[in-house]
Amino acid sequence: MSDSAVTIRTKKFITNRLLQRKQFVCELIHPGLAGVSKTDVKEKIAKMYKVADPSCILLYGFKVAFGGGRSTGFGLIYDSLAAAKKFEPKYRLTRFGMGAAKTQARKQRKERKNRMKKVRGIKKTKTTK
Repeated sequence: MSDSAVTIRTKKFITNRLLQRKQFVCELIHPGLAGVSKTDVKEKIAKMYKVADPSCILLYGFKVAFGGGRSTGFGLIYDSLAAAKKFEPKYRLTRFGMGAAKTQARKQRKERKNRMKKVRGIKKTKTTK
């Protein structure tokens, strides 16, 4: 991505002290490009707002406008990585590589639950294996 090809605008910029973050709507103007990499956008936003650690910036929900050339999404800049891990939902942390994914599939958990309903007492520990 060349710097002149993409323009980044932030709208509705709010400093949220309770959640230790800054939040904004991010508008990208990229004529002639199909889309823009989030890592490139993250680097530019880090430079714009003088963020020391780019991993504290979370960008998501980008949609390309009809006809192309413009994308709109949402961005969060946390004060620290600890604040991001404290306040962000687990699924979003997993998406950004900061959290661990669930170990079992949903179907496996449900099947285990139903097997457990069929037995009583100590046998329940044997059915979990």
